[in-house]
Amino acid sequence: MRIVPGDFANPRLTELLQLHMARAHAETEPESAHALDVAGLQAPGISLWAAWDGDMLMGVGALKRLDTSHGEIKSMHTVEAMRGRGIGAAMLRHIIESARASGLTRLSLETGSQEYFRPARNLYARHGFTECPPFGDYRLDPNSVFMTLEI
Repeated sequence: MRIVPGDFANPRLTELLQLHMARAHAETEPESAHALDVAGLQAPGISLWAAWDGDMLMGVGALKRLDTSHGEIKSMHTVEAMRGRGIGAAMLRHIIESARASGLTRLSLETGSQEYFRPARNLYARHGFTECPPFGDYRLDPNSVFMTLEI
């Protein structure tokens, strides 16, 4: 597996991102869905990576810089057929190391509180993330779980 910067010109990547957004929106209330669309992921201050095995796209993950020391994990998604193979964990480690290398000292994230998002919450907890209050522009929401990690 190799993890490389995401190429928005690749239709497989944009299709996976659109699938991720559609699935996240389908699993939570509209006012509680915070997944970024393809255009949002191309904004300044956001880095996107793709995990590949040969020419097979296996997953994506993004990092949004919130300020000089704090970043937010965005758009973590593993292709359904590839789940359970460590791709999400590898992507998360890559994001953590990239954040650390860029001078960030804290990473946070928002994910859903629904059962669909339990595997994601478990993945983050296994890597040391703990629940925290809302950060940035987020507000307390029963459909959201906020997590953070000092790096």
